[in-house]
Amino acid sequence: MKTISLIVTLFLTTVAGSAKRTPSAKADFRDAMDKLWDDHVTWTRLCIVSAAANLPDKDPTPQRLLQNQADIGNAIKPVYGDAAGEKLTGLLKDHIMIATEIIDAAKVGDSAKKDEAANPWKTNADEIATFLRQCQSEELVAR
Repeated sequence: MKTISLIVTLFLTTVAGSAKRTPSAKADFRDAMDKLWDDHVTWTRLCIVSAAANLPDKDPTPQRLLQNQADIGNAIKPVYGDAAGEKLTGLLKDHIMIATEIIDAAKVGDSAKKDEAANPWKTNADEIATFLRQCQSEELVAR
């Protein structure tokens, strides 16, 4: 997870400076992305707490987290294009769905199922990191 955090930080730093826009537009984009990733952290935490404690919001909270993934993907479309936004949304949603499997398995003490889901989750995290690194290259910036 440290890798994803580092890549997201580098991505945000690079994307804010690489797009061919006014300084104000770059700052606005950076602020919007910061807010979306802050929301990601908040909704992720709420999902984990709600699932672990079997709270009444344990069903709608993951839906809101999944919407956040779409919001992040949509936010990069003006810079990287629709295809890149859709790809990021898909990767992020997959990450959340796999994490849900891990949490569910951990809740019932099914170590084998938890461990089985951990490998695809790590692979997906690597795919997200690779995608965000690729987005930093000039040729992926939508013109």
